Amino acid sequence: MNSKINNYINSYTNASPLAVFRIGFGLMMLYSIIRFWNKGWIHTLYIEPKFHFKYYGFDWVKDLGDFTYILFIICIITSIFITIGYKYRLSIILFFLSFTYIELIDKTTYLNHYYFISILSFLMIFLPANAYFSIDNILRKKSYKVIPKWSIDCIKLLLSIVYFYSGLAKINSDWLLNAMPLKLWLPSKYDIPLIGETFMQQQWVHYFMSWGGMLYDLSIPFLLLYKKTRIVGFILVIFFHLFTGVLFPIGMFPYIMIVGSLIFFDSDIHEKIIKSIEKIIEPIKKTFKIKENIKEEKITIKNRKIELSIISVFFVIQLFLPFRYLLYPSELFWSEEGYRFSWRVMLVEKIGYTSFKIKSKNNESYFYVNNEEFLTSFQVKQMSFQPDFILEYAHYLGDYYTSKGYDEVEVYADSYVSLNGRTNKRFINSEVDLYKEKESFKNKKWIIPINDEIKGF
Repeated sequence: MNSKINNYINSYTNASPLAVFRIGFGLMMLYSIIRFWNKGWIHTLYIEPKFHFKYYGFDWVKDLGDFTYILFIICIITSIFITIGYKYRLSIILFFLSFTYIELIDKTTYLNHYYFISILSFLMIFLPANAYFSIDNILRKKSYKVIPKWSIDCIKLLLSIVYFYSGLAKINSDWLLNAMPLKLWLPSKYDIPLIGETFMQQQWVHYFMSWGGMLYDLSIPFLLLYKKTRIVGFILVIFFHLFTGVLFPIGMFPYIMIVGSLIFFDSDIHEKIIKSIEKIIEPIKKTFKIKENIKEEKITIKNRKIELSIISVFFVIQLFLPFRYLLYPSELFWSEEGYRFSWRVMLVEKIGYTSFKIKSKNNESYFYVNNEEFLTSFQVKQMSFQPDFILEYAHYLGDYYTSKGYDEVEVYADSYVSLNGRTNKRFINSEVDLYKEKESFKNKKWIIPINDEIKGF
C-alpha cells in the first residue's frame, strides 16, 4: 500500500494541462471581477450597507468603505499576473487573500461558486501552475515540461467533489418527487424564445430537469475521467452549463466550470491550445523583443511533505464538511444548520417575512423596527429566512437601542417563512429574547420545527 502511494507521489506527467488551467482561471477571474465592478455591485453590496452580516468566527473582518475598491484592484492585477504566470506564487496568494476577504465582509453575498473560487485559489497556492508556459519561465530561464501527476489530479478531484456532492444533495424528496423548486421557477421563464411558452410550463419538463440535473451531477466526473466517454461528458458540460446560464442568473459560474473541465483532457489537447496562444502572442514577443533562452529541467518541489500534508488536510475537510448537517436534529432546508459550504446548489426557494419587536424589560411598552432603516433591500430579503442572520441582526438592534439609552433591551422576532411552495409557517419562537441568545455551532432551539421531513442526503 505504501509503495503504491509513494509510486503515485513520485509519478510525473506533462505540465500543459495545469498551464492551460492557470490561464483559463486567470482570465475568468479577471473578467468576473471587472464585470462585478462594472455592474456597480461593489458599492451596492459592500459600501452602501450600514451593517454587514458576518460569518461565525469572522467578526474581525471589517468593511473597508471606499477602500474596498483597492481589494478589487488587487484581484484584477493578480488575475492578470496569474494568467501570464508572473510572480505566480505571490500573485495567487494575494488573489486568494483579497478575494476571500471580500467574501468575508458580508455573508449576504454568499454563493457556492464564490466559495469554490476561494478554496480553488487556496489549493492553487501549492501547485506548480507556473512551471510551464509562463513569464516566470523566461525570468528564471527554466521551464519544467513535466510536473508531479498529483498536482493536476488535485484539481480534477476538487471539481469531481463539487459535481458529485451537488448530485448527492439533489437526492431528496422535494427535488425528485415534487420537482421543487424548479416547479416554481421554470414557469416564470415564459419569455425564453421557442421553449418558454411551451416546454417551461409543462410539469413533465420540471421533473425531467430535476432528475436530469441529479443524474448529470453524479455521472459527469466519471464521464470526464474516462477517455472513452470524455468527449460526451464535455459536450454535456457545455450544454448543461450554458442552458442553466440562460435559465438562471448565476453569473460566471457556468463558464468557469466549462473552462475548468478542460483539465480532464490529455496533454496533447492542451499543447494544441498553448500553440494557438503562442501564435496570438507572437506579435507581442516581437514588439518587446522577448527572447526565450529557456532550459528545460525536471521540477523539484521543495517542502513536498509539508505541501502534500496541507493538501491532504484540505481534501479531508472538503469530503466531510458537507455532512456536518448530520450533527443537527433539525430539518436542513428549514433551519439551514450545516447548509452552506456543502454544494447544495439551487435546492431551496424560501420566502420570509421577519419583523422585530424592541421591548424594555422594565417597561411594558414596545415598538417594531423598520428594517429598511438599517438594512438594504437585498439584506432584508436574505435576513428574513436565515436564522443566523436573524440572530445577528437582533444583536445589532439590541446594541443599537442600548446605545440610545434604552434600559435592559429585549429583542423578539415575529417571523414567517415558506419553503419550496409550502404555506407560510412561523419560523422563530416569538417569545424568545434573541438578544440573550448567543451564536454558536449548537442547535438553535428557538427555531420552530417545520414538522415536515424532506428525505434524502
